Amino acid sequence: MKQAEASNWQTYGRLLKYVKPFWLAFSLAVVGNVIYAAASTGMAAAMEFVIQAIENPTPENRMLITGLIVGVFAFRGVGTFMSQYFIAYVGRHVVNALRKQLFDRLLTLPSRYFDNHASGRLVSKLTFNVEQVADATTNAVTIILREGLTIVGLLGFMVYTNWKLTLIFVALGPLIALVVSYASKRFRKISRRIQSSMGDVTHVSSESITGYRVVRTFGGEDYERKRFGKVADRTMRQGLKMASTQAIATPVVQVFVALALAALVWVMLAPEIRGGMTTGELVAFITAAATMAKPIRQVTSVHAKIQKGVAAAHDVFGTMDEEPEQDTGRYSPDRVRGAINFDNVSFRYQDTLDDVLHQISLEIPAGQSVALVGRSGSGKSTLVSLLPRFYEYQQGEIRLDDHPITDFSLTALRAQIALVTQNVVLFNDTIGANIAYGSLRERSRDEIVEAARKAHAMEFIERMPDGLDTMVGDNGVMLSGGQRQRLAIARALLKDAPVLILDEATSALDTESERYIQEALETVMKGRTTLVIAHRLSTIEQADRILVMESGRIVEDGNHQQLLDAGGAYAQLHQMQFSEG
Repeated sequence: MKQAEASNWQTYGRLLKYVKPFWLAFSLAVVGNVIYAAASTGMAAAMEFVIQAIENPTPENRMLITGLIVGVFAFRGVGTFMSQYFIAYVGRHVVNALRKQLFDRLLTLPSRYFDNHASGRLVSKLTFNVEQVADATTNAVTIILREGLTIVGLLGFMVYTNWKLTLIFVALGPLIALVVSYASKRFRKISRRIQSSMGDVTHVSSESITGYRVVRTFGGEDYERKRFGKVADRTMRQGLKMASTQAIATPVVQVFVALALAALVWVMLAPEIRGGMTTGELVAFITAAATMAKPIRQVTSVHAKIQKGVAAAHDVFGTMDEEPEQDTGRYSPDRVRGAINFDNVSFRYQDTLDDVLHQISLEIPAGQSVALVGRSGSGKSTLVSLLPRFYEYQQGEIRLDDHPITDFSLTALRAQIALVTQNVVLFNDTIGANIAYGSLRERSRDEIVEAARKAHAMEFIERMPDGLDTMVGDNGVMLSGGQRQRLAIARALLKDAPVLILDEATSALDTESERYIQEALETVMKGRTTLVIAHRLSTIEQADRILVMESGRIVEDGNHQQLLDAGGAYAQLHQMQFSEG
């Protein structure tokens, strides 16, 4: 338990390090809180003068009191503005820095991380969890500083006025601390559950929204309604538990403060304790004690915000501390020839699972087109995923131009590879921006048009209202499957990389489009090493070489005619597709 507490303090300490660059704004916020606390203490102390003015209402006293009241409130107003604005300034900058760092880390995490974490939950970290951290670094710090300093100021005034009475008032302090300690632990536990359930809410809603066509076609509305209702209800229940804990803790603290006040008044009436205090001093003392009730309540209730923030920070820092992709390579050539060697390569997705690839040895000369065929799950996509190092293999070595791919920097390695997959990813941007994406942004308009023309995409682009400047919608929702596929091929053509990976690249095309694309691909495949994964064997008959995969092994290797003549697995696959056709 003590270790967990230390961990929470370490986490909060790490969070507060983000405040350091904004020390000036933070200092101004502290000054504002000091002004506020001084004004609050001054209001209690002013009661002595108010009583004196009531007992002796001279014109001078009347002027003094009215000026004092306006002055104290104006002074406190300045303090309130400074504390709230400057701490909010610090808080928003901290959140902005955290959000950017978290997003930067997500961009460098290995594929395995995304395999194990739902995208909705990761989005929730960037949105909901980081906002919880904001509360811990803004509102919580404001309240602790402002109300904490007010308590110190009021206590100082009370000790100065009558230290014996002050001791009676603070005697119930340990009981208040116990209540706060219990509430804090409960807040922290519930906060973690709330973050988890908010991640579920984001995850379920994003799945339902993204897959709305499948939901409606297959009558999944009721199922999705129940699924969302379940996670929403769970979030609500956790929120109510948090609210009930806060609602119970606050009045309990107030009751203890009231007990302290009652004891104070009862004892105050004893002449030996009261001593030579005037009526004005007595009223000022009671006012200070009563005024302290609000800041004590605020300071105790702020624990909910801090615990939410600490729980969220644990989660955010947990992701930020994940190991990024290994990028220790320094080799960074401008352009490779494209010779690829797999030397006894084995791979498994997790240590607890069996190998997906078994001792693959394969030599592909530069410029050769190689097709990978086989049943689903035979390891084709996994094999090509190792080349750009989306996954790290456990055994063997992969070389590009006789250099181990681990010697390349990730940027340099991936610059040599163009990729077109079955699941085309398009961004909610223009057609031109989707073709010239990322490092291709600097390409000229003419180059983009030429790449689109080679991919037979210009024929539909020219019919669009704004041509290349037409927005494609979320993941290209405005385009057909074939159109989206042709944009992905245009993107690969524009990159002009020496190694090309086509993972079911023509699967979404109709027969006419496929014919055009086949011609374009034959042009682009000349002079570059191409790995083609294809389900339809008719699309890869012209490949220099065809590899047949089965259960993570290469079982046949040859060209189309050689494999047909061999009468093995490829011939069987070809016969099945031919008879289906």
